[in-house]
Amino acid sequence: MTFELAVCAEMVFTDLDIVERARRISDFGFAVEIWSFEDKDLAALAATGARFSSMTGYLHGDLYDPDGAAEVVRTAQQAVKAAAVLGVPRLVVHPGELVDGQAARPQQRVTGAMWFSALRGLEALGELGADAGVTFCLENLNTLVDHPGVPLARAKDTLALVEAVDHPHVKMMLDLYHAQIGEGNLIELVRRCGAAIGEVQVADVPGRCEPGTGEIHYPAVAKALRDSGYRGTVGMEAYAAGDSAEALAAFRAAFTV
Repeated sequence: MTFELAVCAEMVFTDLDIVERARRISDFGFAVEIWSFEDKDLAALAATGARFSSMTGYLHGDLYDPDGAAEVVRTAQQAVKAAAVLGVPRLVVHPGELVDGQAARPQQRVTGAMWFSALRGLEALGELGADAGVTFCLENLNTLVDHPGVPLARAKDTLALVEAVDHPHVKMMLDLYHAQIGEGNLIELVRRCGAAIGEVQVADVPGRCEPGTGEIHYPAVAKALRDSGYRGTVGMEAYAAGDSAEALAAFRAAFTV
């Protein structure tokens, strides 16, 4: 198989507790993604023997504000310790803090100072990542449906920041669900992002369910990723439209190229 495939445990097998979800996902042959770490029994998750692909890499803060960026870096130090327990190689950060999926401090305009603050914050995260042996991945978000008010959230913005930082421990979490809603043209996007990609996340549009339930032709996207030279992880950050096992099978079929 060209890619390592991972599944977000927060969104499938939702009748089970998070430890059993991780075990079930692993039993199907996938790596496991989680979101928050501070509310989970990390030792119990580690005991499942699952491979963990990524998790949230901070607790609080906004990269676009100097004080907020300092808070992102400070709380990222806690994430690094949690990642060591699970062997997580990639930690996800956002341009602005999310609370229950919404912007903690919605912004209506983007300034040059915001760009500069985010750049400096990501540089600090890169040094933290280098010391800890993890990669911080800046995730693009859509502001039309799921995350209004988050600045610097488009894939073109996160790519610009990652390329400007130019640090081996700072990459993109290229979320194609968010990119389809906000920008589209996914095949050209994956070609353009190239070496800046740390991990790819997918879900179909509309509905945020597994590939094959919406408008995105993911087999073509998978081929474009392969042809561009990407050999990393693709994570299904999606709800199951019906049976979770069937959703995982559909995801595997779409990305077996």
